Amino acid sequence: MLPQELTDKSAIYDKLKHGTTTVGVVCSDGVVLATDRRATAGTYVAHKRVKKLFILDDNKAATIAGLVADAQMVMDYLRSQICLMKMNIKGPVPTKTIATYASNVLFSSRGYPYIVQFIIAGFDDSGPSLYVLDWFGTLTQERFITTGSGSPYAIGVLEASLKKDPAMADALPVIARAVRASIERDPGSGEGIDVITISKDGLRELTDAEIAKLLDKS
Repeated sequence: MLPQELTDKSAIYDKLKHGTTTVGVVCSDGVVLATDRRATAGTYVAHKRVKKLFILDDNKAATIAGLVADAQMVMDYLRSQICLMKMNIKGPVPTKTIATYASNVLFSSRGYPYIVQFIIAGFDDSGPSLYVLDWFGTLTQERFITTGSGSPYAIGVLEASLKKDPAMADALPVIARAVRASIERDPGSGEGIDVITISKDGLRELTDAEIAKLLDKS
């Protein structure tokens, strides 16, 4: 039987479902993360320019879905812990270590959980990788994934059009089209697309003009 506080917070979540679309794809030469920009509170569009991509380190990043306050708090905490870990080990923190730490934070709060879902991605000595976490701390490694209310539309585009182990240049138009598909069909997603690439050369955010060109190709 679930604790009363969990039941109560789940009821709040049911009433105030936050819509979003986030996408993550592992490529042969890096990782791509993409999101929409709309924040909602039920049927109300609360913000039209929300950043759902969080830079965690030089070549590590995450996407957020769920309750914005919960997600922002956990992301800020992760950033601070990554800085401490880098000082302790005197080097970069592996992507899997960051994802596992985030999983432990979420699992330890399962009695009164953070209502979030994260995609954590990065490029390290093991190459590109991508992990997905739910609000109970469940951790899985994926080749491509979508989260949020628009995920059924986005995942359909990825499964139909994404090649196996694609290069980032080939995957980017498909990813942009996947987020656009969710924007066109999901009322919780909208207001544009944000995209970042993570490779051995670091992290780069695409401009609106570059994203427009990707959509023209698709």
